[in-house]
Amino acid sequence: MTPEVVLDVGRDSLWVIALLAAPLLLSALAVGLLVGMIQAATQIQEMTLTFIPKLIVLALALLIAGPWMLGVLTDFAITLISSIPELIG
Repeated sequence: MTPEVVLDVGRDSLWVIALLAAPLLLSALAVGLLVGMIQAATQIQEMTLTFIPKLIVLALALLIAGPWMLGVLTDFAITLISSIPELIG
C-alpha cells in the first residue's frame, strides 16, 4: 500500500463519518438553538429543559435518516472490502 492509497481510504472514511453524523448533529443543533431562544425569551434557565426535546428530535432523525445512513455505511463497507485485493497488491 502506498501512502496515497492510505490517504484516499482515510479521506473516504472521514467523508462517510461526516455524512453519517450530519443529520443527527444538525437536528440537535437546530433544536438546541430553538429551545435556547425560547429560554432566553421567557427567562426560564432550566438546563434539563433542552434534554427531552433533543432526545425526541434525535430519535425522529434517526428513525427518518436511519435507512439512508445504513445504506451509506453498507455501500462504503462493500466498496472497501471489495477493493482489498487492489489495496494489498
